[in-house]
Amino acid sequence: MVGEPFYELDGQIAVDLPGARAVFTTARWGDIRETCAQISERLGVQAVHAHQVHGTAVVQLDLAPSTATLPVEADALITALTGIAPMVITADCVPVVVSAGEAVGAIHAGWKGLRDGVIDAGVARIKQLAPGAPLVAAIGPAAGVCCYEVGEEVHAVFASAGEGLRDGQNLDLKAIASKQLTDMGVSEIHDAGLCTICSAPDLLFSHRRDGLHAGRQGAITWLT
Repeated sequence: MVGEPFYELDGQIAVDLPGARAVFTTARWGDIRETCAQISERLGVQAVHAHQVHGTAVVQLDLAPSTATLPVEADALITALTGIAPMVITADCVPVVVSAGEAVGAIHAGWKGLRDGVIDAGVARIKQLAPGAPLVAAIGPAAGVCCYEVGEEVHAVFASAGEGLRDGQNLDLKAIASKQLTDMGVSEIHDAGLCTICSAPDLLFSHRRDGLHAGRQGAITWLT
């Protein structure tokens, strides 16, 4: 399904980062919005997410919350607690997990979040939790440049971001995310290399492909 350093964990896409593990769920474990509790139990952690709004707000988890869904709007979650797993939910947007050895975070990055700096905001807060620690990131399944067609108004947003981000009318969200991670000092970046749009429907959900009734994947990370 994926190449190293990613591997299959009970049909899911997993990767080990310094001091941490991440799992990018697939359709084989169902819609994460419906199966979060079962997946948390299966992984042995408490997965926690917020209401995502394509913004740049970051939530730091300093205590174990009483519910898996936080009553706040945020598109990035970070923690230095063991047993608590920041999670973001996606169906074409870019899921990014970042490890700093003693802190981890999960970031939901659609084109609006990439435009407005959600990756910068998330990584900056992780740096505060683990100052000086090497940063390693993993990018999970998302809309690929092979399929992600956008209008000129969206291309214009990233026109100054550098070469190689555009292929005709298609935009490379994962390349943009990778560049932003590099600019924030992330020393190592891994990409699962899977496009949600042209993947098999029984592997990955896609809002672009499946419409309003599309399921959702989860990107879950925790300290080991």
